[in-house]
Amino acid sequence: MSELGDLSHQRMELSERELEIIELVAQGLTNQEIGERLMISKRTVDNHVSNVFTKTGAKNRVALLNWAMDHGKICRDGFNCCNLPQDQPQR
Repeated sequence: MSELGDLSHQRMELSERELEIIELVAQGLTNQEIGERLMISKRTVDNHVSNVFTKTGAKNRVALLNWAMDHGKICRDGFNCCNLPQDQPQR
């Protein structure tokens, strides 16, 4: 049972880069566009998105954005308070 708790806790730990990827997905950018914005390859973005899906349990971008709104990782029309680090500029 503690193994499940450890897995659940591990799934929720997102890196700063993964949070940045979620924010850019929320802006409607494709993986190619995210790569250009962050100056990384599309393949690297693909890997980040895949990792985020695994950690959040999301099966697609819509499910990821629903998860992100539910967990305060992105804002929606001022109704959802962000938990992003304060030193990151809003895009």
